[in-house]
Amino acid sequence: MSPRIAFAAVLASAGLMLHGAALADPPPGKGKNRGQAGTAESSTLVRAGISVEAVWQIMGETGVPRGGYKPLPPGIAKNLARGKPLPPGIAKRYPPGAMVGRLPVHPGYEWRIAGTDLILVQIGTQVVADVLKRVFE
Repeated sequence: MSPRIAFAAVLASAGLMLHGAALADPPPGKGKNRGQAGTAESSTLVRAGISVEAVWQIMGETGVPRGGYKPLPPGIAKNLARGKPLPPGIAKRYPPGAMVGRLPVHPGYEWRIAGTDLILVQIGTQVVADVLKRVFE
């Protein structure tokens, strides 16, 4: 085999190796599917178990006003999602006691208010288990 053909064969095999590396999956949380990195974890989280309409009914029965809350800024609101940790720096309030007593109980989770949303948060990790949007508008 001539040196020129051998050199071309080495280059071709190196190109195939690089091409194969480029097709490998990116690390979790990186690349095009970065939004799916938390889906396996979020599937173990509980759901709220109540609808916004049912919460409004509880609020009406307990005298909790629906208004008076400001929505979160758009960038922070976008990060308030199931399976993600609570965004830092947002004002997290607890719902009134009369209302909490009527909401579904999930051991290891607690109800919070963030902006106009009612959220269910895992206590130990501060991961958002579920978000009920625009409850307090």
